[in-house]
Amino acid sequence: MDKRALLDELKIDRGAAVEEAPRRPMRWFALIAAVAGIAFIAWYVVFPKADPAAVAAPVAPTTAASAPKPAAVDGSVLDATGYVVARRQATVSAKVTGKVVEVFIEEGMRVQEGQVLARLDASIPRAELALSESQLASAKSGLEEVRVQIRQAELDLKRTEGLAARKLASEADLDRVQLTLQGLQARLERQEREVVVAERAASVQRQLLDDMEIRAPFTGVVVAKAAQPGEMISPNSAGGGFTRTGICTIVDMESLEVEVDVNEAYINRVQPKQPVSVALNAYPDEHLPAEVIAIIPTADRNKATVRVRIALLEKNTRVLPDMGVKVAFLEDHAAAS
Repeated sequence: MDKRALLDELKIDRGAAVEEAPRRPMRWFALIAAVAGIAFIAWYVVFPKADPAAVAAPVAPTTAASAPKPAAVDGSVLDATGYVVARRQATVSAKVTGKVVEVFIEEGMRVQEGQVLARLDASIPRAELALSESQLASAKSGLEEVRVQIRQAELDLKRTEGLAARKLASEADLDRVQLTLQGLQARLERQEREVVVAERAASVQRQLLDDMEIRAPFTGVVVAKAAQPGEMISPNSAGGGFTRTGICTIVDMESLEVEVDVNEAYINRVQPKQPVSVALNAYPDEHLPAEVIAIIPTADRNKATVRVRIALLEKNTRVLPDMGVKVAFLEDHAAAS
């Protein structure tokens, strides 16, 4: 067999391939269509038809319960929000720098005016007081000594004057005794001043010793405790970050009031002594009677608001500093009704 015949046998008959190719995809499409038809008929027969009413019924979404809103107040001419503030609040500190040795308060404790809150180390002031008292005692002893010398000088002057009258003492002796008495009298005045100075120095040391006890400036409730025994405390934090500037913070609960910022466009609806209804955010259904104390005569240019002070007419133990409140400014006739 020659090479040309071999090459002719290796050639592909393109006509036969073209006739065979379209038959295979058609077989697959027919098979898939048949299976899909059988499946649709079986589903329609076996499963019931869905109820249109059930399909159309909406499902109510489940939402988290939100905080109740306060009920609207009748006769309100303006609503605002604000905070409870204390007009009398103090961070109690020491007058001098010292180490805390005892603390007698905790948060939530009620204290009386003048009650001892803490004590500082008083070893040095106590020693300085003892030194001042010794100096005072020495000055008083010196004063008594000068007084004795003056009495002696007065007796000498009287004798010398008698001798001089009888010509038994010279004028020089009389002058010398008189000058000695005058010198002792001047020394007595100086010694009296030294006693006064020593007494004042001792008084200062007693005050410094008393300042080692930190006392409550007024009656109130402790809301923050800032120092512990062993820590340094200073009124100006001279020791840096390791030095406390206060022992505790006291709030006078009798001085609580409400402050709100009213938009300056509606400030004309607010008047002094105007009745107000206050609702705490924590207790929105409880309305507390109140009235406007004053309208602060200045505006905040950044927020375009004017601050209004409101007094609570009834004391309530639920009212705490920095609580959020909702305020309704009322008309006079609404409050009367």
